[in-house]
Amino acid sequence: MFKYEVIKECKRSGARIGRLTTPRGVIETPVFMPVGTQATVKALTPDELNEIGAQIILSNTYHLFLRPGHDLIKRAGGLHKFCGWDKPILTDSGGFQVFSLASLRKITEEGVEFNSHIDGAKKFLSPEISMEVQRDLGSTIVMAFDECTAANADKNKAEIALERTLRWLDRCSKYKLNEDQILFPIIQGNVYDDLRIESVKRTVPYAKCGIAIGGLSVGEEKSVMYHILDVLYPFLPKNQPHYLMGVGSADCIVEGVLRGVDMFDCVLPTRIARNGTAMTMNGDITVRNATYKDDFRPIEDDCDCYCCKHFSRAYIRHLINTDEILGGRMLSVHNLRFLTRLTEKIKSAINNDCYPEFVEEFRSKYNG
Repeated sequence: MFKYEVIKECKRSGARIGRLTTPRGVIETPVFMPVGTQATVKALTPDELNEIGAQIILSNTYHLFLRPGHDLIKRAGGLHKFCGWDKPILTDSGGFQVFSLASLRKITEEGVEFNSHIDGAKKFLSPEISMEVQRDLGSTIVMAFDECTAANADKNKAEIALERTLRWLDRCSKYKLNEDQILFPIIQGNVYDDLRIESVKRTVPYAKCGIAIGGLSVGEEKSVMYHILDVLYPFLPKNQPHYLMGVGSADCIVEGVLRGVDMFDCVLPTRIARNGTAMTMNGDITVRNATYKDDFRPIEDDCDCYCCKHFSRAYIRHLINTDEILGGRMLSVHNLRFLTRLTEKIKSAINNDCYPEFVEEFRSKYNG
């Protein structure tokens, strides 16, 4: 029920357009996936996401495990029915979230014991429990339970985490998911070339129709991330989508596609929207600033989103600075549509075999 095919490859760069067929619909890549951590993309309805052009959204195993609980969502008919979204859903395994709870967790071979960030209650996640939760949620793409390390981790710690991630991956692969689900394994190895190569070689056998690159965009310089992507590129399976986890700025998407990445996700576009920041092809602009007080242009002149078609920068600034909910909602609509439009422009450049020129023009204008 899952199939990936490369539709077009830029003759001069290797960047590609692909089609991932799933039981919940077809996803055309490159794709940016809006994040709905708590079974909702913050402040937006499924109809608005469809209008933006979203093809797939994310939800988070850790958060839904804690609240409202996977058993409740299963009784509700699964995550798709629970949140009203009928297209594909990808669920993170919870590995990154427990990694971020450094002072509240204890990692063992069996799994991770941690204190809930909600009420401090002791909880436990293992590869098997993560798979059980994601099975009950009924997500389309299930992520393997992995151990992520900090950007400044020494090589010994990175290697220990890599080996544990591989052992956990083997356990995840043996858990029986629903027939309409597929497991994406995750490559780790921090910023060490040899560990990354070791990880990808040993992870690929578990990849049936997709593979993820984890442990990047966790504090390292962007140039380091691009280098790791260059290192991994020759070893990634060509007949499967490559998913770069937790990356969602315009420059990283453009550079990622150049390095063979097909799928991206991040909370960034909606998070900065709620703080009054808009994404544009020239870089982010902080609309709440006084310079936009009497700026009656749309956020971006050629944007076709609801926000840009109906409202000015001055009005959005007014909403943000008076804490009106509509301001954050409209900037979220714009930012997500901006990233969808960006992937559309990328596909057009690939189709015309001119992606190198697109990248150079983008770099010359973008102030990120």
